[in-house]
Amino acid sequence: MTSTVVYDENLRTVCTHLRSGSQIETDAPVDNQGKGQRFSPSDMVATALGSCMLTIMGMRARDMNLNLKGVSIEVEKIMLADPRRIGAINLTFHFPDNLKTDEKQRKVLELAAHSCPVIYSIHPDIKVKTLFNWEPALLIH
Repeated sequence: MTSTVVYDENLRTVCTHLRSGSQIETDAPVDNQGKGQRFSPSDMVATALGSCMLTIMGMRARDMNLNLKGVSIEVEKIMLADPRRIGAINLTFHFPDNLKTDEKQRKVLELAAHSCPVIYSIHPDIKVKTLFNWEPALLIH
């Protein structure tokens, strides 16, 4: 078993990762009867995509002796109605000033991001858009 999810109350759950004991609380969003004080379950799906992409990029970066510390992703989840569902996920990657990469390394990292297990698990009707904002990261020629 991977985790447990326990309903707390007031549209909130507590998710526990069994191996580590780490916990995440979720809350229904304000636009769907909740308080919006925690990640919603659909926020977690979108955020999991960004986290997975960055993890796989980290594996490839390690193979190339690159350190991705400080790379961040802005995650935007767009909901649709009837039925209520995720319609799109927009991910904007930002790279720190001190990251020095060449074109080949950037291509390898971008391909790695697009090969993460979560992206293959996202329904094809969900539009995923990624923007790799390499500037101001330094380009090595």
